[in-house]
This record gives sequence, structure tokens and C-alpha cells, in this order.
Amino acid sequence: MAKEIMTTNRAVAEAVKLAKPQVVPVYPITPQTTISEYLAQFVADGDLDAEYIRVESEHSAISATLGASEAGVRVFTATSSQGLMLMHEILFAAAGMRAPIVMADANRAISAPLNIWNDQQDSIAQRDAGWIQLYVENAQEAFDTVLQAYRIAEHEEVMLPVMVCLDGFILTHTVEPVDLLEQADVDTFLEPYVPKFAFLDPEKPMSLGNFADPEYYTEARHDMQVAMDKSMDVIKEVGAEFGEKFGRTYGLTEPYLCDDAEIILVCMGSMASTVRYVVDNLREKGEKVGLLKIRAYRPFPFEEIDEIVKNADKLAVLDKNFSFGIGGALFADLKAKCHKETYGFILGLGGRDVIPEYIEEAVELTKNPVKEVTWLGLKEDE
Repeated sequence: MAKEIMTTNRAVAEAVKLAKPQVVPVYPITPQTTISEYLAQFVADGDLDAEYIRVESEHSAISATLGASEAGVRVFTATSSQGLMLMHEILFAAAGMRAPIVMADANRAISAPLNIWNDQQDSIAQRDAGWIQLYVENAQEAFDTVLQAYRIAEHEEVMLPVMVCLDGFILTHTVEPVDLLEQADVDTFLEPYVPKFAFLDPEKPMSLGNFADPEYYTEARHDMQVAMDKSMDVIKEVGAEFGEKFGRTYGLTEPYLCDDAEIILVCMGSMASTVRYVVDNLREKGEKVGLLKIRAYRPFPFEEIDEIVKNADKLAVLDKNFSFGIGGALFADLKAKCHKETYGFILGLGGRDVIPEYIEEAVELTKNPVKEVTWLGLKEDE
């Protein structure tokens, strides 16, 4: 292994190169653009033997990705924000057709007002499309997760697309040291894709994903739910195997100092680094707080979360998204399933910095709650 300094977008592209997709349709959009540029360069230099398809929109990018996947080859695409919104229709088709696509989403705010900076509203808006969603904290986790995503998506018991979500600019353009893996080592973890369910065969023509009447549609959707449920064990198994081979183990969640915590802060993505810093500072002052980082948002690991938070008195859920009338999406999920006193906090929208003072304020408001959902850092409060 060789440690190199690079952006998270470069780390994603390096992982994709090692995964050897055969078709890469992609349309550039900030802050994902350099992922597609790196991949184009890899193909041009002969470092990645793939068909790089320059398309006219994100709708075309995901459509070409789905078509190639259904033809039985490994694929990759990437997008962000409005581009992901333009993919919306085909995202559902990809999941319903059980295509093992891997896509990186550089999380970015959604218009209007136009904003190119980070929050997680774009991927959260696709949470019910039937895609597995994995959120990463840093460049190393992004690199490792892309490789694992192929094993998860292509697993016979899963066969669902996987979205690897990385915070725009905060991660995509931040330079960090990344332990890259050698191709030979990756090949022992991620073997060439041999599709068991490849459908594009000129000798056996058939139509795909076209029609299901009321006799069959419900069963098709239920099958997807069964696959999503099974993916939880697959995500853990793949993360554990990755750890055995390369020394970095991953799961559905990542608890930090939660065993004796009275208040557990729950979040996703890069915000976990700031929360961990605040937890350490508060622990030095004798406060029993902990961090629960959610890595797999879909499937949502309710049972695992319940076990982790069983000793806590309260949960403080930090969301970089908002569901109008409810609060943050992560807060709503936890509120519905976990039998704990739970409070939601909205912060970091549209690239607003998530500073330690906001996290400390969330802890204080969880100790002495005023309302169920609080927006942190609103200028009107100044």
C-alpha cells in the first residue's frame, strides 16, 4: 500500500479505477466534476479499460449506466445536487430492475436559491428510490467504501444500486493522506463481475422493466424490501472482510464512547469529525456524551442503533437536511423507531460551517429542551 496526498474526489476515482468498471457514463456537475475528469484521464491514458461515455445530461448518464448494467457489465457514474434530481426517474427504474450500479454523489444543496455548497438534501430526497445509501466521513472512507460498494451491490442476495455519499467541497476538494491499495490486492477482494442475471443476450431477446399489472407489482416492490433487509448483513460481512484484508473495518454504524453516554449525538458524513472533537472536549469536562455515526442510511439499521443507544437517556440528532413539517430526515427516522427522548437539530445547510459551538449548543438544548426541532446558527437569532 502507498499513502498519497489527494482530494476525496481523486480518492473516489482511484477506487473506481481499481474496481475496473467497463462502462462509465458521466456528466460533470460541481462539486463532482473532477471525479469525471480523473476517470476520463485514466481512460485516455490506458490506465482504465472502460467505455467512457460523454452524455448530454444526468438523465442520460444514469440511463446509459442502467442500460450497460443490464447488459451485464460493471458500471460507475457520479453526480450531485440538481444532477441527482434530474436522475430521479431512472433511480427508481435502476432499483426496480435490480441493477448493481455504484454511483458517487457529491452532496450539495438543492435550488432555489441556487447554492453549490454542501448539505445532504440531494441524496436524502432520493431515500425512497430503493438505493442503498452509504455516507462517508473522509477521503480514506470514501476510497474504501467505493470498493466495498461493488461487493454489496453485486451480491446475489442484494442486487441493488449503491450510492456513496460524500460531502461536497468539505470532502470532495479537501486534500488528505489516503492509503491506496495495489491492484493485485484489490483483485483478491473484488473479483471481476460475472453477472448471473445478465439479460442483454441477442440470442435470447427479452424486454426489461416494462410493465407489471396489479397481480405482480406489489410482489416486485416487496422483493426489493427483502433485498434491502438482506443487504444489512452483506454490508457488515463485506466491511469485516475488508478489515481483515486491509486493516480498516466498516459496518452499518460507528459508535464512539456510547457505552456510558447519557446523551448520544447522532449524525452522518463529515460532520462526525467535528462531533467527535466536541465529544472529546466535553468528556474532559466530565460530561457523559457520545457519538453515533450512521454510515448506512438505507438500509436503516434500527436494531443495531437500539442496542447502541440502550443505556443513553437522550439522543441529539444532527441533520444537514430538512423535511418540511417534520424536521431532519435522520431525526424523523430515529424518532419513529427509537424509544428514547430524541431532539433534532438542523445545521450546516448550503455550506454553512458546522462549528463546535453549534454541537455544544445542541448538547445544552438536549439537556434543557425548549422545542423538539431547533435550527442552529440562524442569523435571526443573533
